[in-house]
Amino acid sequence: MKGMMKAQVLERIRHYEYKEVPIPEINDDEVLVKVKYCGICGSDWGSYTGKYADEVECIPLITGHEVYGTVAEVGKNAQGINVGDRVTYDICITCGTCYHCRIGQPLLCSNFKQIGIHTDGGFAEYVKVPWKNIYHVPDEVTDEQAAFVEPLTACLNASHKMECEIGRSVVVIGAGLGIMHAQLAKLRGAAPVIVTDADPYRLEIAKKVCADYVINVREKDPVEEVMRLTGGIGADFVLEAVGNSKTYEQAFKMVRKGGKVEAFGICAEDDFASLPPVEFVTSEKKISGSCAGISYDWADALNLIRYKRVDPMPLISAIVPLEQLEETVNEIRTNHKLIKVLVSPQTHERVNFYED
Repeated sequence: MKGMMKAQVLERIRHYEYKEVPIPEINDDEVLVKVKYCGICGSDWGSYTGKYADEVECIPLITGHEVYGTVAEVGKNAQGINVGDRVTYDICITCGTCYHCRIGQPLLCSNFKQIGIHTDGGFAEYVKVPWKNIYHVPDEVTDEQAAFVEPLTACLNASHKMECEIGRSVVVIGAGLGIMHAQLAKLRGAAPVIVTDADPYRLEIAKKVCADYVINVREKDPVEEVMRLTGGIGADFVLEAVGNSKTYEQAFKMVRKGGKVEAFGICAEDDFASLPPVEFVTSEKKISGSCAGISYDWADALNLIRYKRVDPMPLISAIVPLEQLEETVNEIRTNHKLIKVLVSPQTHERVNFYED
């Protein structure tokens, strides 16, 4: 498809430029997707501010990776995909031949790339994608829900890695995407599910959606409160979904002996937490990490939404036009009622789903 499209190009640190660029030309193994929605992720803030060094190297770049849209053009090698299909896609591009790919750990691929993070993505009218990364969106899943599939896949991967057992306690630190982590913990039979945050509005949503207990860290010491709620034992599992060295230190203090901390929040590369090594030995505490969803996680995420096992809609705060991306990325840092914002090239007026 020849022509020009509107896009938000991250030209340099802290500067998006809304301009016309050529529509991506696809090869025989790619599909062109017309973007309806692209969610704003915390990692988009990292790219925007230069927090993540490997992403800075890719500038200028069209960021955005939480995409839902329809197929606009199909490469001749693509199978089972037609123009007009409702789709989302796995953002991960792996080589398939390095050591980690060949032992079944593609997220650790030596040549790992993600669409919208390392290559041009969805803050535009169109984005090109390898056809094998495409997933069809079921009729039962709304357009808005479909834009939440990518973040749900990341939560799913963390849930798999955490390996929560039925009836075990889970603490989620952070009531942004952490609310989705808490939903999955409850779905796995965790009891109780505890969510901590500093924002009353977000904690209220967490309580309504899934949490048995919420802790406002401005009012109570979260470690002491978790110990109280667990009878002085500590939580079986703690998932950190903030990306801050201090909250990682809290997580390690509130997890029980033999318990597990799941690392999900991304810190800056020069941010370090202080963890006492002796507790890895004498208390047998464990830590695992998870950075994204990949391949099969997309089908699972679509099924969970399709069959109403999880509902992302309470987390979707607003839909904004593409031209308002930069101001919205900055607004998210101060307006805590904005949990997940969808950006759309197909709308010209902002729609809020929260009360001022």
